[in-house]
Amino acid sequence: MRRTSILLGAAVLTVALASPAAAQSDHPDGDFGRATLTGFASLPAETYVPDSEPSGSLIGAGPFNGIAAPFADQPVQGFSGIVNRHDGTFDVLSDNGYGNKANSADYLLRVHRIEPDARSGKVRVLGGFNLSDPHHKVPFPLTRADRLLTGADFDVESIVRVADGTYWMGDEFGPFLLHFDAKGRLLQAPIALDGVQAPENPYLNGAQPTIGGSKGFEGLVRSVDGRRLYPLLEGSVTGDTPGDLRFSEFDLRQRAYTGKRFVYRLESTATAIGDAIAVDRHRFLVIERDGGQGDAAKFKRIYLADTRDSDGDGVMDKTLVADLLDIANPKSVGGFDETFRFPFTTIEDVVLLNDRTLAVLNDNNFPFSSGRTPGRADNNEFITIRLTDRLHADPRAFR
Repeated sequence: MRRTSILLGAAVLTVALASPAAAQSDHPDGDFGRATLTGFASLPAETYVPDSEPSGSLIGAGPFNGIAAPFADQPVQGFSGIVNRHDGTFDVLSDNGYGNKANSADYLLRVHRIEPDARSGKVRVLGGFNLSDPHHKVPFPLTRADRLLTGADFDVESIVRVADGTYWMGDEFGPFLLHFDAKGRLLQAPIALDGVQAPENPYLNGAQPTIGGSKGFEGLVRSVDGRRLYPLLEGSVTGDTPGDLRFSEFDLRQRAYTGKRFVYRLESTATAIGDAIAVDRHRFLVIERDGGQGDAAKFKRIYLADTRDSDGDGVMDKTLVADLLDIANPKSVGGFDETFRFPFTTIEDVVLLNDRTLAVLNDNNFPFSSGRTPGRADNNEFITIRLTDRLHADPRAFR
C-alpha cells in the first residue's frame, strides 16, 4: 500500500512562503522526507461574528478552558473545510458548532472569508455568509422558522466551489451532499448516499444506522476536471472491513452517484480522516489523525493516496508526504522551536498553494480543545509547509 510520490501546482496568498532548500526524499518505502514550516498565522479563539446572535446556551456554563458560556455572539470557529479564492483570501467552513446535534441549535452554519498574513502572524476575518434554505428544499423540519441552518440541522464538514461559483458541502448527519449558491442559499434537496445512514439521519425511522454518529462526509473532493465530486466518509460502513472508508464518485452533470467508489484504508482503526483534495485524476491528499491533543497527540499526517492500486490489494496506495508532529522549523517561524508540532485534536483543512507547498488549518472545537497550551482554548491556526519533493500536480488542481 506504499508507492512513490509526485504532485502540486501554483497559487499565491498573502502568507509569506519561505522556500529553503530541502534534500530529496531518500526513504526506501517512497515516503517524502521531513516537511518545513514556511508560514504561520493565527486567529484568536475568542473571535466572534460582529452583531450576531447569542450562541452556546446548550453547552453548559463552563468555564471551558477558561471561557464561560453562553456567548453574546456567534464564534468564528471550527474550520472544517477550505476553498482557495486565489487572491490571498480563503473561504473556510465552520462545522455544526459545539460537537453534536443536541447542543448546537443556536449555532448558525456559516462560511467565513479569511486573509492570513504570515508577516504579522495574524488572520483577518473579512466577512462571510450564513447557510439557509429560503426556498424550502429541505423536506424535513428545520430548527428555525426563518430557515437559517443550524448545527442541529446539519454537520457540514467539507466544502468545494465549482465553476459556476456555487458551493457543494459534505454533511455528516445524513450523510448528505448539500448544494448552495454563492450567498449560501440551498439550491436543491439534500442528496443521500444509498445504503449509508448515520444515527442522526432524519429518515432513519427506527431502522439501524449503517455508520457511526457524525461519521459521514468528512472530506469532499472536486475532481481536477470539475466534473465529479468524491465525498469521503469518516467512518466505516456496517459490513465493510473496519478502518476501510468509502470514497464515492458523484457526477455533477447528472446530479447523481455513478456507483463507482474506491477504498481508503486508515493506518489504524483508532485514526480518522480530516480532509481530502485532488492532486490529479488518480491522486488525492488526505489528512489522517488520531484523537489526541498536545503531548498526547501521536499521529497527525498527510498522505498521498492513489486510486490505481498498484499492488492490487483493493485499497488506495498511500505515500506519507508530511508528519504534522515533526515539521522542521530552522528559521523559528512563528516564534516556535526548531521542531514544530501541529498537535490538535482535529486537523481538517488542507489546500495546495504550489507544487511543494500546502496550507493546513485546524478545527479548534471552540471552546473545548486545548492542544497548543493546556487549559487554554485553541486558536484557529493557519500554517504553510514545504514538502521535500514535488507532487507534479495537474495544473487544474489549483483552480
